Amino acid sequence: MSQSYDRGLIEDFGRWREFSAGMWAWIFHKFTGWVLIGYLFTHIAVLSTSTVSGKYYTQTIQGLEGLTVIRIAEVGLIAVAVFHILNGVRLLFIDLGLGLESQDKSFYASLIVTAIIVLASIPTLLTGAF
Repeated sequence: MSQSYDRGLIEDFGRWREFSAGMWAWIFHKFTGWVLIGYLFTHIAVLSTSTVSGKYYTQTIQGLEGLTVIRIAEVGLIAVAVFHILNGVRLLFIDLGLGLESQDKSFYASLIVTAIIVLASIPTLLTGAF
């Protein structure tokens, strides 16, 4: 005989408080992976304008870089990429059996290092000094 569990409604947001650091790490890693895949396709679409002409590509890039929303999105891209990389390295160590007893701490450390790198990159990305 199988058991059934009352998992609650999807709208029951109180359940999110029950998530451990490991669950949040999994959710963030999957989310950032999907965002990076979306960025990859967007990047390929913009690069494809270079096949039309170099001038059209340059105009496209200059037009995009002139938009504040794109500069803010670049800060978000840095955050997504850095977290995904750091969490991936964390997972690699865990898969190798290193740091099994401190998975929560390493997750929080990856969040803190991501925040430091993103905050350090904001002046450069938003002023266009690159």
